[in-house]
Amino acid sequence: MLVPSSHIYAGVPEVGRRDRGRSFDVRETQRARRRPAGDGQPVAMADPAPRPPRAPGRQSEPVRRGRRKDVPDADVSARPGPRPKSERVIVDASNVAHATEKTSPRLANVRLVRDRLTLDGMTPILVADAALRHQIDDADGYEALVKAGEIQQAPAGTDADYFILTFARELDASVLSNDRFKDRIAHFPEVKDRIIRYMIVAGEVVLERRGKPRRGGAAKAR
Repeated sequence: MLVPSSHIYAGVPEVGRRDRGRSFDVRETQRARRRPAGDGQPVAMADPAPRPPRAPGRQSEPVRRGRRKDVPDADVSARPGPRPKSERVIVDASNVAHATEKTSPRLANVRLVRDRLTLDGMTPILVADAALRHQIDDADGYEALVKAGEIQQAPAGTDADYFILTFARELDASVLSNDRFKDRIAHFPEVKDRIIRYMIVAGEVVLERRGKPRRGGAAKAR
């Protein structure tokens, strides 16, 4: 059965609607709606509270999804850069082992020089004659360093000086030795500028790097 609309809205207070932007002004804060209850009696129900007005001039923004573009990435300057290449030094291990006078070649001398160069920020490359393994005072320790790759041993029957000077040229490295390389200086004249002299006294290593001599004579120590 159809009910006239005048019967449906009979007795309902008039509600005015004023639209300003997106806010609403409700003249009546409460009104009664009537609907039939189970016993046929009308039941009054309160309207829900009106939505609070939005601040003037503020408009809704679209929802952003995914990674925000306004969030800066981590500080690139704080990231550690590549470590600088340390200076490589070709160590005449046989010469170092014989540095202590009136004693047999000592493996401790080689370790001392290796540790000193490492402490100074350099990369030692140890090269030894093949005969050193038969003369060294600590044969087991020497063989352990050879197997670990810390000592590069020249082939039997060859001159380790040639390999030392060739490696220094190819790797642009310095040479630590007290040898004068008289037999090789003609073919490797640049060794004069690469040489590092040393002394070992009471377990301490002192290094001397010789630069190019001044014009008119050798450079004098200050």
